[in-house]
Amino acid sequence: MKTRVSYTTSLKNPLVWLSALLALASLVSFPLCGSAGNLGFWSLLLRGVLPALGALFFAYQLPVRGRDRVYRLSLPFWLLTVDFLFAAWATLDWYLALPLSLGGLAAAWLLHRTLAGALKADWLVILLPGLWMCWIFLSGVPARWQLPIHSAPSWLEWIPELLLLAAYLPLCFAMKKLEDGKYHPTWGDRSDGRKIRSLSPISVVGTYIMPERNQANVFFHDKLEISALEKYVRAKRAAGLEHFGMTEALLAAYVRTVSKFPGANRFISGERIYQRGEDLQFCMTVKKEMNVESPDTVIKVHLKPGDSVEEVYRKFHACLDDAKKSMELDSGLDGAAAFFGLVPGILLKFVVWLLKLLDYFGLLPRFILELSPFHGSIFFTSMGSLGIPAVYHHLYNFGNLPIFLAFGRKYRVNELNDDGSPVSRKYMDYTFNVDERTVDGFYYASLVKYFHKLLLHPERLDEPEMEINEDIP
Repeated sequence: MKTRVSYTTSLKNPLVWLSALLALASLVSFPLCGSAGNLGFWSLLLRGVLPALGALFFAYQLPVRGRDRVYRLSLPFWLLTVDFLFAAWATLDWYLALPLSLGGLAAAWLLHRTLAGALKADWLVILLPGLWMCWIFLSGVPARWQLPIHSAPSWLEWIPELLLLAAYLPLCFAMKKLEDGKYHPTWGDRSDGRKIRSLSPISVVGTYIMPERNQANVFFHDKLEISALEKYVRAKRAAGLEHFGMTEALLAAYVRTVSKFPGANRFISGERIYQRGEDLQFCMTVKKEMNVESPDTVIKVHLKPGDSVEEVYRKFHACLDDAKKSMELDSGLDGAAAFFGLVPGILLKFVVWLLKLLDYFGLLPRFILELSPFHGSIFFTSMGSLGIPAVYHHLYNFGNLPIFLAFGRKYRVNELNDDGSPVSRKYMDYTFNVDERTVDGFYYASLVKYFHKLLLHPERLDEPEMEINEDIP
């Protein structure tokens, strides 16, 4: 992945807008000049609808997502390839259609690989549209080319395709390499994570053997002696973090744990394993008031590996205060849930199925991912605030949440010291429910032990230098 090149575009560059305008012109010209109007259903689909959708996608994607998603602009090229292959095999003898098809597929593949950054030869990006144009005209020369279209010259039939191909020419000169040394998205990645491509074969196959998250549950229980942690909480409150408590302490410890063990921030969608990178999404259900009539809602806090205790506290309470501003259910999640609650049951099943399908292919819009409590890095549930022991909470098959952490009430245990004298110690239980497919058991064991040690010695959370590791490519 380090050898891959990433490209970007800027809306300040007039060539970007010229490229988008040519794509729009291509879209408008398809129903006017296209040859598919007088042909059958498959001709209409393959020589009209699909290329037109490609032009629309290009015109939208370039100005909106061209800054970080240039690689997606190879998709219209593949749709044009389908158009050309259909026309060639429908109208030419096989000895002419075959080399044209092979050449077209090779050109589309080279451009796809170049825009995705796998090939560094910039001249390919500039040369390929020209090759495509030559191929279009050459493929229209043979006398056997017979497409019924108002007796117009055959080259006019290709005006929409030529305009879309021409849209790539200004793009080639508008693109710039990203030289920041960071990872940038490419094919196979999702909007909420990058695909991990260096997994062992058993990890790749395991997601297909156990496709559901609840088939891959692993439960873990631990108890923590909290005398040092309570002292730490009191010190933080005295330092000005007046609402600092066990939740904030555990969350700060988990952030530091993920910084050292980034595999904890992986998730699985569509039987593939992804990494959220620097976006650690913490979810938690909160009640607006501590009584049985009070409604509850879910908050989602975006944290980063390397966040200090103070930063974790500030971000967490900013979200918490927003959720508790009113007794009404007023968060975006609550509004979306209320909307879906109005949908009739049989139709709602279809809506949920459609959301799962879009999520499987990584096509859920960002605003839905942001609202969803089922998409995140970890879900906390505080049983201690309810006065009950920690529960083993299930994971959700919908979404991609890989870890659930529950912690319970405090309690005392009378024990014996090494010298045989009795002592009363205070404990708190917590449980993990994890998706075993994201990392192996040794990794989880190391992670949990490190988390436990941090809570036994919480003063380490204030150490300025935090070990921040990167996950595998």
